[in-house]
Amino acid sequence: MSVLVQKLTKEYGPQKAIDLLTFSVEAGQVVGFLGPNGAGKTTTMKIITGYLPASSGSAEVCGFDVSKNPLEVKKRIGYLPENNPLYLDMYVREYLHFIASLHRLSAKMKRVDEVIELTGLQREAHKRLHMLSKGYRQRVGLAQAMIHDPEVLILDEPTSGLDPNQLVEIRSLIRSLGKEKTVIFSTHIMQEVQALCDRVIIINQGQIVGDDSIQMLSTLIQKEIAVEVEFSREVFKNSLMTIPGVIRVEETGTNRFLLYSNEGSDLRPKIFDFAVSKTLQIIEMFQRKSTVEDVFQELTKNQ
Repeated sequence: MSVLVQKLTKEYGPQKAIDLLTFSVEAGQVVGFLGPNGAGKTTTMKIITGYLPASSGSAEVCGFDVSKNPLEVKKRIGYLPENNPLYLDMYVREYLHFIASLHRLSAKMKRVDEVIELTGLQREAHKRLHMLSKGYRQRVGLAQAMIHDPEVLILDEPTSGLDPNQLVEIRSLIRSLGKEKTVIFSTHIMQEVQALCDRVIIINQGQIVGDDSIQMLSTLIQKEIAVEVEFSREVFKNSLMTIPGVIRVEETGTNRFLLYSNEGSDLRPKIFDFAVSKTLQIIEMFQRKSTVEDVFQELTKNQ
């Protein structure tokens, strides 16, 4: 088990930032850690990485207790904080060499060259950090998290400030890292979760409200199944209500409708039979599925 969290609690006076969190993450998983602002994501990440003590409960990384063996944990974990603190007067290559020295790497120059290439910093490596855009500073932060080749990566908003082209490159990097490392990252970009995650953990008000694959969480919240269909000519809503299993119809455009059924009922074969019986042509038909946004909003709607 790469990461094991058991009954983790953090209190600030009477307020609980996180409350009895329990979850585990296997090696080779890419896990999205989601929640509204103030839900406790960053607090949890800081405790796992040893930057913040827990009030109660425990966290382990690669079998080492964070509170009892902090140095062993730091050897095995790479952390990109939300605010990405950097020494802005240093040059990119100088800074990464400094971080490599802190980790006591034997082949520092070689490893610095490797992470510069991995994170696409070749053209910026000769610049001081204060000269870089926010997106390139994020890349430097990701490079320092990776430089000692840790088994676990904890990334707090790793793609913040990146342009669309940079997003594609960093997502690809995270996806490739996830094949051999454990990656836990927080984000507010739901497309990123859809593209990268094997699993999502959603917390709300300091407690876990969802923990599974996106597909499985979608089935939990989906009360109705909707099919969008466009016909070749005019159809009356009342006639569509005669299709077996249809419980509601919405008109969304010219000859275009949303047909709803109860959970578990696939309307598409019945819509096709209806169209044949009325000598209608179907221009387009597809079944709508719950998105990550739907899952997130449903599970955190009491916030």
